[in-house]
Amino acid sequence: MGSSETEPLLEMRGIVKQFPGVRALDGVDLDVRPGEVHCLLGQNGAGKSTLIKVLAGAHQPDRGEIVFAGEPVRLAGPTAAMRAGIATIYQELDLVDGLSVAENIFLGHEKAAFGFTRRGDAERAARELLGRLGHAEIPPRREVGRLPAAGKQVVSMARALSHEARLLVMDEPSAALAHDEVDNLFRIIRELTAAGVAVIYISHRLEEIREIGDRVTVLKDGRAVAVGLPAQSTSTDRIVSLMTGRDVEYVFPERPPSAPGDDDRPEVLRVENLTLPGAFEDVSFTVRAGEIVGLAGLVGSGRSEILETVYGARRPARGRVLVDGRPVRPGDTGEAVRRGMGMAPEERKSQALLMNETVAGNISVAGLSRYASFGWLSRRRELADVDRQIEALDIRPPDPRRPVATLSGGNQQKVVLARWLAGAAGEGHGLRLLILDEPTRGVDVGARAELYAVIRELAGRGIGVLLVSSEVPEVLGLADRVLVVREGRVVHTAGAGELDEEAVLNMIMEGSAL
Repeated sequence: MGSSETEPLLEMRGIVKQFPGVRALDGVDLDVRPGEVHCLLGQNGAGKSTLIKVLAGAHQPDRGEIVFAGEPVRLAGPTAAMRAGIATIYQELDLVDGLSVAENIFLGHEKAAFGFTRRGDAERAARELLGRLGHAEIPPRREVGRLPAAGKQVVSMARALSHEARLLVMDEPSAALAHDEVDNLFRIIRELTAAGVAVIYISHRLEEIREIGDRVTVLKDGRAVAVGLPAQSTSTDRIVSLMTGRDVEYVFPERPPSAPGDDDRPEVLRVENLTLPGAFEDVSFTVRAGEIVGLAGLVGSGRSEILETVYGARRPARGRVLVDGRPVRPGDTGEAVRRGMGMAPEERKSQALLMNETVAGNISVAGLSRYASFGWLSRRRELADVDRQIEALDIRPPDPRRPVATLSGGNQQKVVLARWLAGAAGEGHGLRLLILDEPTRGVDVGARAELYAVIRELAGRGIGVLLVSSEVPEVLGLADRVLVVREGRVVHTAGAGELDEEAVLNMIMEGSAL
């Protein structure tokens, strides 16, 4: 942990960055000391990404000064930042799957002599770096594309260390990791900081900030609204208030009170003895109209596979899925959509969104047949539907022609929801069941609150919601009823108000029942 008396390794003073129509950074200050973990927090659009891209040399500031190791520096590009000792690991790792571990580690500064790559030297050096990170078991010759997410992250860290980085910037490093992998990540970070390496750590998980952070800087609307707060003693209420302007108790929308007729609401979904070998077995549950049902469980418990099988993306070995009392053909997503199911998968950028298309193109793609007549599309009707969804879900900025890639994570997720609301009108039923896998992954606290309100409002329209989240408080705060999943089985079912975080964690980690 960094000492408060240590001179800063990095000082960013009055950093300003202007893009057409927006000032992304408006005089931001940041200082980072050797051997500390400095956490950078803020909503999507607050300026975090722009700030770290300035630090990585990907953006040039319009005004301001960067001082590194006591000397003013101009980081003309990523290579200059690397040479200075600043390495950035982005959330979406920039590794080359077809190359080996060693080749990725030394990509751009290959071990070479007389113009020839010295493969043996690179593999030996890679083995030493991997061992330093506690992962000597990763073979330097293995293709990176064959590694799990945690292994790829270790390779990215090894590549940063191969440049003898003194400052490591980590953008949402735990987003794709299981619980034990996060523990190992923290172990590596502690060892690096003990050796004097400074770390800038960006995460939306406030519990991680408590565990790994030394100090916290909060950005809001391109400005640093708090600089260098103590991570351990600053309350969650204070951090959330700085980030969002709202108190933490208002993050979740109020759950409507139960009414005598709730159990008489029609079943939207019934799952009977659903089994997918190696993933889950004999899973049964229901979702009623207007009900939010959450699945709580560890990564690898089978929770996501249950959602994918219900939606038809996986074909079960046995069991049935029924919508409105009628069986759905197994393993057929087209049938699921026609019957009124919509799904927002965990990896929205690679699995749900057409990143090179506009907001309008992404919203209307699931229902293009509705706008077709004699082989021609009615763009007027299409845009009218899109505009209605943009207004209803408060997608910002409200421009249907804007590339979806330029939206924040929270607004991209709203686009996915809008698609199903606009397009899942199969057989005249409209959207009956919305399936959400990690709906707020990579989304900041403020945007989460907006998504929660949208999900609750959809349930209020009578749409059934089935969701998975790695964050137990999210499941408990948003769902009406919770299924606890462990090792492929539902071990407990209860109303969300009957459970607390400790009880759920005990069940999913130890397998005990209440």
